[in-house]
Amino acid sequence: MAPTPRPAPPRNPAELAPLAGASGVLLGAARHSASRTFALFLFSTASAAAAVALPAALGHTLDLLLEDAAGVQRAVVLCAVLVAAEVLFDALEALAGGAISARSTAWLRRCGADHLLSLAPHRAADRFTPGDLVTRLTGNAAEAGTAPTTAAIGLASLLVPVGGLVCLALIDVWLAVVFLAGIPLLALLLRAFARGSSDSISQYQRVQADIAGRLLEALGGARTVAAAGTAERELARVLAPLSELGAQGRRMWQVYGRASVGSGILVPLLTTAVLAVGGVRLVSGSLSVGDLLAASRYAALAAGLGAVVGQLNSLLRSRAAARRLGEVLTLPAVRHGTRPLPADGPGRVELLSVSVSRGGAPVLRGVDLVVPEGMTMAVVGRSGSGKSTLAAVAGRLADPDSGLVLLDGVPLTEADPSELRREVGYAFERPVLFGETVGAAIGFGPYTPTVGEIGAAARAAGADTFVQLLPGGYATPLADAPLSGGELQRLGLARAFAHAGRLLILDDATSSLDSVTELHVGRALVRDVRKGTRLLIAHRVSSAARADLVAWVEDGRVRRVGPHERLWEEPDYRAVFAATGQDTEGS
Repeated sequence: MAPTPRPAPPRNPAELAPLAGASGVLLGAARHSASRTFALFLFSTASAAAAVALPAALGHTLDLLLEDAAGVQRAVVLCAVLVAAEVLFDALEALAGGAISARSTAWLRRCGADHLLSLAPHRAADRFTPGDLVTRLTGNAAEAGTAPTTAAIGLASLLVPVGGLVCLALIDVWLAVVFLAGIPLLALLLRAFARGSSDSISQYQRVQADIAGRLLEALGGARTVAAAGTAERELARVLAPLSELGAQGRRMWQVYGRASVGSGILVPLLTTAVLAVGGVRLVSGSLSVGDLLAASRYAALAAGLGAVVGQLNSLLRSRAAARRLGEVLTLPAVRHGTRPLPADGPGRVELLSVSVSRGGAPVLRGVDLVVPEGMTMAVVGRSGSGKSTLAAVAGRLADPDSGLVLLDGVPLTEADPSELRREVGYAFERPVLFGETVGAAIGFGPYTPTVGEIGAAARAAGADTFVQLLPGGYATPLADAPLSGGELQRLGLARAFAHAGRLLILDDATSSLDSVTELHVGRALVRDVRKGTRLLIAHRVSSAARADLVAWVEDGRVRRVGPHERLWEEPDYRAVFAATGQDTEGS
């Protein structure tokens, strides 16, 4: 039965391209929820309009009551409607704001995770620690995701103080003049807050990421820490940046506190000054009692400009978080081609003058190697000779710094990535399993194999026996399956066998198997797995002996290629296996 292609995960490189820096990330999140954000802005604007209209309605109602004039009932109804409208639109604002923040956060996390997973051939993300990356894709993405909501609400909320000031001027221009006298001081206060807060927030988030990275390292090596009895020392190392985190946190809140205290002093003074002038104007007959009531409310609304400090603080946090997330999203994307592989290609692999460096040190040096179609080639060499790197570039899990890798005559950089992943299978020394169940973990890949294909692959990998002993067999939840190192490796082999294409690369994928199981897997690879080309990273003499050809790698170069029996005549070749502790008696 032909495998059913699995839909590729949603990824649009053009969607990520504009996300350059903090502004690009925030604009991208806003565009993603543009219609919803506009609806939120309308809700906030309607709430602001009701808030601005209410003082005038209250003042007019009071004047009608004092004058015992007609129309009081209609005025009271209007006030009630305005109050109800403000409550309703505030509720809609809260509901829409939460949904937009969640949606934007999810989109940013998806973009970040998808972009990271696409960077493997270039290793561009290696400059970030795993803990730092987790922090950027979780906490920083969540803070950046609130920006559309904060911006929409913040922009609409400006209508309240501006509307209050305009209405104050319409009631009496002198009241507006008194209030405007304090605006320059308030503007200076906000400017100082923005400058001081931005840096402290960035430093705070940086230290948070440092602690997360140290914690992730400690958790990954928890057994080693426990065995060494160094838990207290490791805890001290993880928490060492806490003092700096506390200092940055205090600095951040000091800046916010100074701004809040300043606005808390300035705003009441302005409101009091407006009321004092309003009282004088009332005595002179220029204002009515209702006008004074409305003026007091509008002065309070106009003074709400100080509340912008809170919105500004949220935007600054979002911008600092977006800057950190943008550093990940702007890592150079891997370029893929669209060229199809030849139909029913034999699986011929060619490495032409391939060189790879890591950290400035050469790993592969001008390697020229041909893996003939349909053959099994074992790659042997001492530890650090470049075997795993050769396996990675052969299937484009890494790109060479120079040179060319071809599969059936097609450069891997030009090949269609979805087709390449279907035709090149991998099994690793330390496989990581994905899926809800054991069966799903074997079927995990570019397409979903049938139940029969999953069982056949498990039998070929020597995994079916222990899987059948699990409580639910292949339906056993992966989290409930206690697996030894060898069993884990056999499931990794089964996954590779279930998706075997024209090229299968086993990167030391049998190192944890006993000799009998390793022999069974080697035979099944010939009899029971789809025919194709095999590239094996081998440490055992038996693995090399069963291969059609052996590529002997030394110091990043291919020293010799030939049958194992011929190479075995050379003492230096035999010494490779002696160095790994393998029995060299009899090939």
